[in-house]
Amino acid sequence: MAASGREHVLSLYRLLLKESKKFPSYNYRTYALRRVRDAFRENRTVEDPKVVEELLNRARESLAIIQRQIKMPGKTKKGFLQECHKRITV
Repeated sequence: MAASGREHVLSLYRLLLKESKKFPSYNYRTYALRRVRDAFRENRTVEDPKVVEELLNRARESLAIIQRQIKMPGKTKKGFLQECHKRITV
């Protein structure tokens, strides 16, 4: 992976962690942090550019979900966990 691509991935990873830390609920916060870390760790050896781009797109979608959820904390626990489980698979 090119240096600029690596920097982009690390920047996205840090942003996902930063946004995940904003959840007021301890359970949501730790779940999101764990899923982000696990997903990036699981895919750290991927080198195929097409697969990397697909994973980055999923990460961006996950970031949007996390940011939206933080702004609208009234969503039910079940709905949040289902949405995160589907999307935070970077």
